[in-house]
Amino acid sequence: MTAPLEGIRIIDQTQALAGPYCAMMLGDLGAEVIKLERPGSGDQSRTWGPPFIDSESTYYLAVNRNKRSMTLNVTHPRGKEVLYKLIDDADVFMTNIATNASLKKYGLDYAALQPRNPRLIYASISGYGRVGSRADQFGYDLVSQAESGVMSITGQPGAGPLRFPTPIADMTCGMFTAIGILSALQARHTSGVGQMLDMSLQEGHMTWLENYAGAYFATGENPIQYGNRHPQIAPYEPLPAGDGRWFILGVGSDNTWQKFCVVAGLDALAQDPRFATNAERVRNYEALMPHVRAALLKHSADEWMQILREADVPVGKINTVEEALADPHLLERHFIVELEHPTLGPVKSLATPVHMSATPLRYDRHPPLLGEHTDEILRELGYGADQVSELRQAGVV
Repeated sequence: MTAPLEGIRIIDQTQALAGPYCAMMLGDLGAEVIKLERPGSGDQSRTWGPPFIDSESTYYLAVNRNKRSMTLNVTHPRGKEVLYKLIDDADVFMTNIATNASLKKYGLDYAALQPRNPRLIYASISGYGRVGSRADQFGYDLVSQAESGVMSITGQPGAGPLRFPTPIADMTCGMFTAIGILSALQARHTSGVGQMLDMSLQEGHMTWLENYAGAYFATGENPIQYGNRHPQIAPYEPLPAGDGRWFILGVGSDNTWQKFCVVAGLDALAQDPRFATNAERVRNYEALMPHVRAALLKHSADEWMQILREADVPVGKINTVEEALADPHLLERHFIVELEHPTLGPVKSLATPVHMSATPLRYDRHPPLLGEHTDEILRELGYGADQVSELRQAGVV
């Protein structure tokens, strides 16, 4: 069976996370991804650690499978010549060069590339997009978390701002870029021509405001920190059981509330008009939660999870990372990918969570060594052995 993007060629001139994460997902979907890296140093995420496995950063290894790596100095005239040959036959070009001025300087802006390949889909990733008063400012995940407003509502009430522990702004931008590229490929089926995607970390991360933005637009009230409490559903949060362990209780509907009250011995609360609907439970949260917390002290966390699951009340164990990665259910669904690396042995990473019955995803290329496929790709472009040697001596590759 062929993969969904079989036959699509992507030239990925991005580094760090947003672009590489996007390109990896597209590679999992079957696209051919050529990863362009600086000679000598490569993708900056190769140095992000510890931890390292030998000389390879685990950060880099996590987001760069299903690609071939080619070292190329795109600032060198002969390097630009090589890049143009790649782009002339590509479906997608991805770049996260920071400024418009740099793109124009190196002849890598959309206006320069579109005439060469009218079918090219040009995906630009930057901190703030390519237009607007902040277009040339450098962008970083942590800055996006702060400026989006999300950091102001993360953490316990009255405490300082709290960073989300994973690079969520980068990953979000990467996912939206993948969606944009897939949409542009579909649009090209009709129009026959490509287009430019202008993606920004700032806008991608602001989508996490979702219900908070909706509430603000309706009320004009600035959201506050709620900690683990949900601002619009109750009870819906981590809570301690009788053995001191915490678990997740998710009462997302009035019907579920009634089920919970039955098994928790809270019959009086089930009839209390202050708690009859979710809206009333949210309004009367401070009166509600002491009763809920006291009831949960009757059993251990494991006992509650069994009791509540049998009653069809959403509940969850708060796993460590080790426990989450060892979940038998995820292993049954092949969510952990293991690929043989030429110097490191087996390397594991998380799969792309898309399951397709007719055109399944593929996982067949290890995260490449720096420049591992340079000669191979140059041969495909028609360069002979002597020409490849000349390019190396000139510092082009």
